[in-house]
Amino acid sequence: MQSLFEGLKDQNLWNYFYELSQIPRESGNEEGVRQFLMKFAKEHNLEAIVDTIGNVILRKKASLGYEGRPSVALQGHMDMVCVKTEESDHDFATDPITLVREGDILRAKDTTLGGDNGIAVAMVMDILSDTNAKHGPLEAIFTVSEETGLTGAFNIEEALIQSRLLINLDSEDEGVLYIGCAGGLEVDSSLKAELQVIPHGFEGFTLTASGLLGGHSGGEIHKQRANAIKAVARALSTVETKMIYACAGGSKRNVIPSFCTMSFASPSSDAQAIQQAVKKCEMDLQEEYSKSDPGIILELVQTDLPKKAASAKQSEAFIRSLYIAPHGVDAMSMTIKGIVETSSNLAILTFSDDIFSVTSSHRSSILSSRDDIAHRMGEAMKSGGSTVEYVGAYPSWKPNPDSVLTKFCAKAYEEYSGKKPQITAIHAGLECGIINSKVPGMDSVSFGPTMYDVHSVKERLSLSSVENIMGFTRHLLSIIE
Repeated sequence: MQSLFEGLKDQNLWNYFYELSQIPRESGNEEGVRQFLMKFAKEHNLEAIVDTIGNVILRKKASLGYEGRPSVALQGHMDMVCVKTEESDHDFATDPITLVREGDILRAKDTTLGGDNGIAVAMVMDILSDTNAKHGPLEAIFTVSEETGLTGAFNIEEALIQSRLLINLDSEDEGVLYIGCAGGLEVDSSLKAELQVIPHGFEGFTLTASGLLGGHSGGEIHKQRANAIKAVARALSTVETKMIYACAGGSKRNVIPSFCTMSFASPSSDAQAIQQAVKKCEMDLQEEYSKSDPGIILELVQTDLPKKAASAKQSEAFIRSLYIAPHGVDAMSMTIKGIVETSSNLAILTFSDDIFSVTSSHRSSILSSRDDIAHRMGEAMKSGGSTVEYVGAYPSWKPNPDSVLTKFCAKAYEEYSGKKPQITAIHAGLECGIINSKVPGMDSVSFGPTMYDVHSVKERLSLSSVENIMGFTRHLLSIIE
């Protein structure tokens, strides 16, 4: 571990991040991190609370001479998105993350890194453990299950939160202050398979879409990357007769699917035509995504047949519903240049216990647009016979450029770096919007170090950027009054 972070300035911070990387912390499995934080609090004489949902709140008294300053909350989430390569045998329930350093970049071996949002936890621990840091009263809020529904933020207990200034450390672009975010709504659909005996003269085929980049469905949706579920649906929409008997695509609600497979039966006489249709679709996709997602591969192989599959009529309707389902950027903001206003992510496809299940997530800074795009998704799935449920709605965070905290952050960043920060909103969902709605009078800003390709196995963290943001945060806390 020492050689991994050799030469870096903030050794305590990196020690904490390394220790976090050794603790399994997939969403819903935060108990190890919770115990780690409570032990840390005891070692450093911090007030510590675990609320009813499992969030951890730590409090540190003001530095000498800073007792009259306002209390500031530093906030991040304990959980991480757990994605691994197709070849990896990593078990996220038990195995530590293997960290790999390449110059200024930190990544993980064959898995997501957990920089989102482990680096926030490590940064806050570094500040709380530093007896020389200058600041007013501090409150650390570590939430649970942010990645699977913002559960911790939704269950924040107002009475437990003393601060009315909140710094969220869950953003990924150094030099950018986020003062607003999109709201979200998810669509869950299900379809009971109408199983029929596969006719004589049919063959089994498995179509696989792989090699896609995937990524964060909020922070990277504007990069126009391909969706593996959409790619499979597009290819099979041109196949005249198919009976589906297996499918799986995507893994997380907030991750753009990078892999999808679908098995189906079709007449043996159509085999050559199906191969040609898949090949043409692959060539079309490779041309269309040559800049944003150049590694797309569609592979069709013959497989053994089960006795039964979904009827050809139902399979056709289901594929059609996936094909017309919205995915990607739907509208750009008319008020903040370069920001996505409304988007969709066709996220997860499964077939289990004879039921097709599809999950999608939809975001917008305008709640009526959020609801509209989600209902368009619902109508697409209903057209194929699915039943639909709308779940997990969360509010947007309306920007306030004149907020007191925003002004302090802008001043501190310019003093510390000599550069003016970019002040904008983000299309991803942040816990700030929910916490603001739960705690009246809360003034929030979100920032963080530079990270790349979060929610994917290509997730990377800039070491120098972390140390820059760490220095800026310390300076900011010293000037807030």
